[in-house]
Amino acid sequence: MGLLDGKVVIVTGAGRGIGRGEALECAAQGASVVVAEFDPDAGEGVAKEIVDAGGAAVAVSGDVAEAATADSLVATAVEQFGRLDALVNNAGILRDRTVAKLSEDDWDAVVRVHLRGHFLPTRAAIRHWREAKTPGHLVHTASTSGILGNFGQTNYGAAKAGIAAFSTIVAMEGARAGITSNAIAPTALTRMTLDLMPQEFRDARDEALERGEFDFFAPENVAPLVAYLCSDESSHISGKVFGVQGDSVEIYQPFTSVAEIRGDGRRWDPSVLAGRVDELFTESGIVPGAENMMAKSRHQILR
Repeated sequence: MGLLDGKVVIVTGAGRGIGRGEALECAAQGASVVVAEFDPDAGEGVAKEIVDAGGAAVAVSGDVAEAATADSLVATAVEQFGRLDALVNNAGILRDRTVAKLSEDDWDAVVRVHLRGHFLPTRAAIRHWREAKTPGHLVHTASTSGILGNFGQTNYGAAKAGIAAFSTIVAMEGARAGITSNAIAPTALTRMTLDLMPQEFRDARDEALERGEFDFFAPENVAPLVAYLCSDESSHISGKVFGVQGDSVEIYQPFTSVAEIRGDGRRWDPSVLAGRVDELFTESGIVPGAENMMAKSRHQILR
């Protein structure tokens, strides 16, 4: 018996990396899987892998940032498997540059694939669940680059932070209908990220794998939490952002006010603020200057 026996799950960006691991794990937990992938060969390969292992899957190719593709994913799930229970939004791209060197095209491409590519499949799934009067589960893919920030990733980080906010709001909107919405911020080495690592890091990782050590940053490690969040066992959880990597699952606390100054019932004078704003940093312990917030995360590929 699996957590997802009899369920139907859509996974976008499922041809490689984290998405592939999620699709395979959902299938291993008993779900029929719609493998959504821009590259048709990669998508068909994952679907075949699931079927060859005794599961049920169908591949759908196309751009999930297009409404026709997003709508077709839900239609395919219902036509092929009779229902839809969960959607995993995973598709994404990287176009890393510092903001001064970032082109408009690279900004637009990343924001489009991540934000629009989350919005349109989510809208299609929610419309289906509302019409069918059935509950459903949504899992979105944010990133520590968005909720913490990462040098050289203003486009990617802004999109990923937007996804975390998107997930939280969708959770509120779907609560009465039994629709849950959660986000993950995974850390893993994939085709997009491994080539960015120094050669000595890759060599050390290869040696560790040869010794049979646990591959902490393997993308497949993300999948168990995602499968759980797609299941009815997680129906009491919504609007949350989880960190996941290796054998670690974390939960992130949203922005919270931690200090305040007041102006005695009067509009602030800028010159007075100059002598008062530092009180916020003293009371809260927050550093006033720019920080490398990623260095504060528990788990990093490089420290």
